[in-house]
Amino acid sequence: MIENLPPCPKCSCEYTYEMNALVVCPECGHEWVPTEGGSDSGAPAMGVPPAEGWGRVVKDAVGNVLQDGDSVVVVKALKVKGSPSGIKAGTKVRGIRLVDGVDGHDIDCKVDGFGAMQLKSSVVKKG
Repeated sequence: MIENLPPCPKCSCEYTYEMNALVVCPECGHEWVPTEGGSDSGAPAMGVPPAEGWGRVVKDAVGNVLQDGDSVVVVKALKVKGSPSGIKAGTKVRGIRLVDGVDGHDIDCKVDGFGAMQLKSSVVKKG
C-alpha cells in the first residue's frame, strides 16, 4: 500500500485512493498505475496493456487469438459428466465468451445438445 498517494494527473484532485494495483480519482474517475516517480506521464507502465486491450490474450489449440463472439470447433472428443456420449470432435460452438474460469476453462459457451458449459481454449480452434 502506498502511504502518500499522488494527486490525479487529469484534474489534480488530492483525494485519490488505491484499488488493487491502480490509483483512482473519485472526482473524475481517472484510473492509473502509480509509477516510481509518482507522476503519470500518460504512457502505460511496463507490463500494463493499453486501454483498448485490457485483459489477457486467449489462444486456441493452433495459436489463433480468440475474442468474445467468435465461433470455434472442438478438435478432440470430450467426456461430459452425466452424458453417455460426450462432445464429438468437429462440434461447432457459436458465440463464445472469454472468462477467467477454474482449472484453465477460459471459454464460456452453449453447446447444442449439452447446454451451457466451460471449455478450455486448448481443445478448440477458431472456425
